[in-house]
Amino acid sequence: MKRCICLLVFFCMYFSASAQNSATWIWYPGDYEIWLGNQVQNRRTERGAFFPPFWRIYSHYVQVDFQKEFDISEAEEIEIHTEGEYNVKIDSKMLEGKPKKVLLPAGKHTLNIKVFNQATVPAVFVSGKSLVTDKSWKVTFEDKEWIDESGKVSDKSATDWLAVGSWNFNDAQSLPSAFHLPTEPKKAEKIERNGNTLLIDFGRETFGFVKFHGLKGKGKLNLYYGESKEEALSVEHCETFDLMEVEPAMHGEFVLPGSRAFRYVQVQHDPGVQFDSVSMLYEYLPLDYRGSFRSSDVRLNEIWDISAYTMHLTSREFFIDGIKRDRWMWSGDAYQSYLMNYYLFFDSPSVTRTMIALRGKEPVSSHINTIMDYSFYWFVGIYDYYLYTGDKEFIKQFYPRMVSLMDFCLNRRNEEGMVQGLTGDWVFIDWADGLSKQGEVSFEQLLFARSLEAMAISAEIAGDEKGAEKYARLAEELKEKLFNVFWSDEKQALVHNRVNGELQDNVTRYANMFAIFFDYLNEEQKQGVKNNVLLNDNVQKITTPYMRFYELEALCAMGEQEFVLDEIRDYWGGMLDLGATSFWEKYDPGEEGAEHYEMYGRPFGKSLCHAWGASPVYLFGKYYLGVKPLTPAYDTYSIEPVLGGLDWMEGKVPTPNGDINVYCSNKEIKVKADNGKGTLRFKSSKKPSSRQAAIRKVDQNLYEMSLEPGKEYKVSYRAVK
Repeated sequence: MKRCICLLVFFCMYFSASAQNSATWIWYPGDYEIWLGNQVQNRRTERGAFFPPFWRIYSHYVQVDFQKEFDISEAEEIEIHTEGEYNVKIDSKMLEGKPKKVLLPAGKHTLNIKVFNQATVPAVFVSGKSLVTDKSWKVTFEDKEWIDESGKVSDKSATDWLAVGSWNFNDAQSLPSAFHLPTEPKKAEKIERNGNTLLIDFGRETFGFVKFHGLKGKGKLNLYYGESKEEALSVEHCETFDLMEVEPAMHGEFVLPGSRAFRYVQVQHDPGVQFDSVSMLYEYLPLDYRGSFRSSDVRLNEIWDISAYTMHLTSREFFIDGIKRDRWMWSGDAYQSYLMNYYLFFDSPSVTRTMIALRGKEPVSSHINTIMDYSFYWFVGIYDYYLYTGDKEFIKQFYPRMVSLMDFCLNRRNEEGMVQGLTGDWVFIDWADGLSKQGEVSFEQLLFARSLEAMAISAEIAGDEKGAEKYARLAEELKEKLFNVFWSDEKQALVHNRVNGELQDNVTRYANMFAIFFDYLNEEQKQGVKNNVLLNDNVQKITTPYMRFYELEALCAMGEQEFVLDEIRDYWGGMLDLGATSFWEKYDPGEEGAEHYEMYGRPFGKSLCHAWGASPVYLFGKYYLGVKPLTPAYDTYSIEPVLGGLDWMEGKVPTPNGDINVYCSNKEIKVKADNGKGTLRFKSSKKPSSRQAAIRKVDQNLYEMSLEPGKEYKVSYRAVK
């Protein structure tokens, strides 16, 4: 099978043409992301069975109207390409037929192109001397105009027009509906043959299409995929397989049509089937590793490398959870991917298209992914997206969808003004044995409060003054209730839940650690949580990388970087010791052998390449190199390097307008940023010095200095042990 991949499509997507009048394909905003998300998420199979997502699937609008008001000094010919049936109107008068080329009259006029497409997203591409399809066009799925008995088109309209969506498909032949990720050939590292059975090892976790060379004959050809050798060898229990009958049409070079995640592939074939060799086409999203990290600890360097590779494997058309099993967008997983992306790729389009696809359309009838906390992560993701990117246009465009989802959440509050699981709600929190999800859970209220804060900021950006005031007030009220109800002075922690009006006795880590890095606690409360929860082995431990992400972030925020490095060496290093080439959905050091692969009641149900396993990328960038934005788009930022027991470290953190470079040893700090105004803050046991800027003493052993863009700074100091 010939894999049809047009690299031009891809590069047009990621690199906008520099010409002023460059045309691009346009569509109704969000529709392409929703359509493409449906294609991606419905590729999942489980042992050959089609396995669609659990939640509601939205669709694109099948008929949309594109509009451009123009004023040109002389007549101009345009060329029109569409995906779908279409008609063309100038000043509300429809032209005959399906004109590919149209002569626009000079002067001020309105051009409309209405497109219908049931199968793929209605899209249009117009090129001319001055008039082209670009972000200045408007679009609607409505049509509230009419024609009266005289044939006159209505003078007024209640139609809502929005700015178009686009993804920089900047060539008329680069159809959005034909998009595929690029591939590149990869050879197997090792092949074991036993008669008509082969076990192929590609060396590490990978993703793509198996390819046969010199295939001929007739008979059965079966492939059993495995993230582990054990899985590939298990014909009865491997999660994915392909069972085929070889026909003459497949002879020669044959690429299997379905993409798979694997390291190992067991190939079984009838004696009548022969082939010369087996390779693969590795499918990937071309992204630059803009972030970097190296240190004096070789093991940590390897952990960063494997984390970055794990993140890359799960960064595809969208940020997905795991590449073998679900291959879906889960809002909780995606939220962590956004954060890791800011410190690795800083690819904003990957964030926005994932958020759009997750949100879907109206009406809202359930939580995102059916999970209460995942709706809240979606809002918190927008809060962080604005901080890191400063992108106001995205928020303005999709603010109405934020409002409708928040209305859904607000309408599900109880009499106390809190949320709790209702019929149809999945309260997830984490995979943890015996974790209560009943009643009002403090963790859910905390995420809800942060979501309301995100809404307040977004409302202000969107020009909704009343909404901004409303959401800010609701956030403050909920935070007050959260601490009045759940904070225990005796336990120095937030209690886990309240059921039927009665506060339960259980303390868990979840709400407490989020409250630290959300900065909802005063200093005394933070210290109480640190000692009584985070460093308390009697509180139920976390076994998923998903929540270890947040637990370690909370500890870093409390200055426990040295402790956290030991935890990373032990936890992520433990997976490396077991041969991991990407990081897992869950890791329990107490398990042995094939137990490590079990999950969901299936021998190989666990994902061995899961997005949330890549969290060291984020932790190293934010809490060791110490780089974080203080205002949107890094207009102002801080660098607070913390060695955590390392002899030295160096790395790079990407921003919307360049990079921030950091080197830190026990004696010297070097920093340089391409843009923005920064503050370097560090601890030194002796008076530090720098030739590039004045150093201010803030507190005992604590110093800071101001940073200007484009200038390298060197500081001589002595790290506090």
